[in-house]
Amino acid sequence: MELPKLLSLLIFFTIESLLILLKPELNTFHVVVVTCYFFFFIFKSRPLPVYLVDYSCLKPPNSCRVPRAAFIEHAQMMDFLDKESINFMSKVLSHSGQSEETYLPPAIHYIPPKSDHQEAINEVHMSLFTVFEDLLAKTNLSPLDIDVLIVNCSGFCPAPSLSSIIVNKFSMREDIKSYTISGMGCSASALAIDMAQNILKTHKNFNAVILSTEILSTGWYPGKEPTMLVLNCLFRMGAGAILISNKKEGKKTAKYKLLNTLRSQRSFDDKAYFSAYREEDSNGFTGVTLKRDLLQAAGETLRTNITNLGSQMLPYTEKIWFGVSVLRKMFVDKSTEIYVPNFKSVIQHFCLPTSGKPVIKEMGKGLKLGESDMEPALMTLHRFGNQSSSSLWYELAYIEAKEKVKKGDKIWLLGMGTGTKCTSLIWECNRPIYGEAQKGPWAETIDKYPLTM
Repeated sequence: MELPKLLSLLIFFTIESLLILLKPELNTFHVVVVTCYFFFFIFKSRPLPVYLVDYSCLKPPNSCRVPRAAFIEHAQMMDFLDKESINFMSKVLSHSGQSEETYLPPAIHYIPPKSDHQEAINEVHMSLFTVFEDLLAKTNLSPLDIDVLIVNCSGFCPAPSLSSIIVNKFSMREDIKSYTISGMGCSASALAIDMAQNILKTHKNFNAVILSTEILSTGWYPGKEPTMLVLNCLFRMGAGAILISNKKEGKKTAKYKLLNTLRSQRSFDDKAYFSAYREEDSNGFTGVTLKRDLLQAAGETLRTNITNLGSQMLPYTEKIWFGVSVLRKMFVDKSTEIYVPNFKSVIQHFCLPTSGKPVIKEMGKGLKLGESDMEPALMTLHRFGNQSSSSLWYELAYIEAKEKVKKGDKIWLLGMGTGTKCTSLIWECNRPIYGEAQKGPWAETIDKYPLTM
């Protein structure tokens, strides 16, 4: 509760209390006034619910498809890569969990890849323009209906900004609240939702659009350091456009209602901070170094996030079991494992980071999830690869295409990024969702899944 509102409430009740004491014959009147004011104040202070009206995911053209054999063949034709580097990249790809149908932007298909500014701008046009137009068509909205625009992309930060490029292209309003988020890694899309819902708390009847992507044209690492070559093999093309709103009609028409958001990070810890770090190699080539500490840092960040999340939404039985196990480890047996709460008791669907098959499996194990719970992440990784922050929306589209979401179901979208950072979004399905299989990115391929991985 804001301080000015609290002070005004305190002053009002003080005056009413004095009047009741001075004029007892008007007690009934003043009690009614106090009661009415109290209920008005409470309901007025409650934030409006935030709804996910709809979203779109980019399905790149087939000309951008990059089979593993083609990727390795192109790499062999690049003078700066030696046989050892090629073998390393081939090994990473074979263990990545990706299929032969993932996509890279046109600039990366050149030999050697073109990493200039104009190619990155072309990728922005191909990805963000397309997915935003699709969202507007889906929701029957005009660009002028958008009140807030947030664009997230970690590695490409042009001037004018990405949000300005969108505003200019679609001739959006002069008073639109536009933001560009950079450097936030794979957690940026979930983080942007949290940012948007905070804006909507203070503005009624607002529509907010989040455009989420990772521009790869300028992200190609042209060196030979193995720890930097990994991202060349893993990241793939993708983009998402998400419309959230606090308008009343969302209660009937929106797909989901936002129940909770929670952010945590460990940037204060040097080991976590440097676990995934953009820097130059010994030859002056810029890339992102992935260190062995990354999985440990991500695990610690996730543990903090789920502990705080569990305290807010888990049933008391799960909280008690967790508390008992912590006390037992502290005072009885330090070797005992701390009880992992059963989030499946309150959440029906999970969208995990698509950072790689081993990471998904390990994260699922840590959360006590079954194969069916990890299926959206594993199948998205297989079909589209790691699309950074936009992967979460391809996973949600997979669940919808399989028609697994029922009204009232809760879905956990979990974003993990460099730093390390973790953002959780908890959504509740607001209405029945059918007929999505042939509309979104999974059209024509959904019947092939799930696969055994």
